[in-house]
Amino acid sequence: VRAQGDTYQVVADVSQFEPPDIVVTTSNCHVTIQAEKVAEDGTVCDTFTHKCQLPEDTDPLSVSCTLTEAGTLVISVRRR
Repeated sequence: VRAQGDTYQVVADVSQFEPPDIVVTTSNCHVTIQAEKVAEDGTVCDTFTHKCQLPEDTDPLSVSCTLTEAGTLVISVRRR
């Protein structure tokens, strides 16, 4: 987690996954990124999980995500 002006940002490289395969959840000042690639035969061939704790001074209702064309997921949360 890095401070960027009046926001905090979490950045993750999820370029090996398609956008529908990526799930971001927040709960109790934690952000969890989960991604799963499923092969055509239904087997899971790649997974990614990252969980981090947000600082105490974040606004939990301000969480937003952006996925760049290069496959970088940027999660932003406003500071109070």
